[in-house]
Amino acid sequence: MPVLISLQNFVAGIGAGVIGLCTATGALVLFTLNAVSHVLRPPFYPKEIGRQFMRIGYYSLPVVGLTTLFTGGALALQIFAGGSRFNAESVVPSIVAIGMVRELGPVLAGLMVAGRVSASIAAEIGTMRVTEQIDALETLSTNPVKYLVVPRLIAATIALPLLTFVGDIIGIMGGWAVGVGRLDFNPATYINTTADFLTVGDVVSGLAKAAVFGFIVALMGCYQGYNSGRGAQGVGRATTNAVVSASVLIFAANYLLTELFFST
Repeated sequence: MPVLISLQNFVAGIGAGVIGLCTATGALVLFTLNAVSHVLRPPFYPKEIGRQFMRIGYYSLPVVGLTTLFTGGALALQIFAGGSRFNAESVVPSIVAIGMVRELGPVLAGLMVAGRVSASIAAEIGTMRVTEQIDALETLSTNPVKYLVVPRLIAATIALPLLTFVGDIIGIMGGWAVGVGRLDFNPATYINTTADFLTVGDVVSGLAKAAVFGFIVALMGCYQGYNSGRGAQGVGRATTNAVVSASVLIFAANYLLTELFFST
């Protein structure tokens, strides 16, 4: 009997977990559909979109630039060390370029913005929920989803591709600096090889990934903040959940988009 009871409790725990996961997924889907349905319907808040664009995009540029700069340099060293085993050191410019543009640029930009912005969005909206400012907006006949969520979704979806484009250039230049300064590549040859190897499809696929990542970052910050629990603990939990969920979804979306763009 004790074994049977333990087995029943184990199965019940699995069932409760599955039900909880389905409930959370359903709530997120409904929240997403509600937010997206307001994107093309007035009223619009262009000033709020601009303010969020500066906050999400412009102020994230230093951290994205530094991250991609050092990653590009480290990538050049790693590829040179690996390529030297096969007498293929000359592939450094092309592999650095394709690695930054297709994968590292959008993923690093997404993760950096997730850490910096997603938590901030969740804390801001969560605090508004706790202090009943969201209820006050509804009292004033202002739709909180349209005023708080939609501008952040639009701004992040536009800002991330721009950040990624700049990060790609900085990352490639980081590889160029290491290649020329440490690995004795000819500066002009390095640049020409990079330009000859990259295609428009490589750049566009990376920017498309970045747009999806931007949407995910803003969505998870808004969702967790909007559904924040009461008190400081609830807001703290919302910020943590926003960063973790956004990061995991970025990796999952990156795999799915890579399959979509490059599967043969």
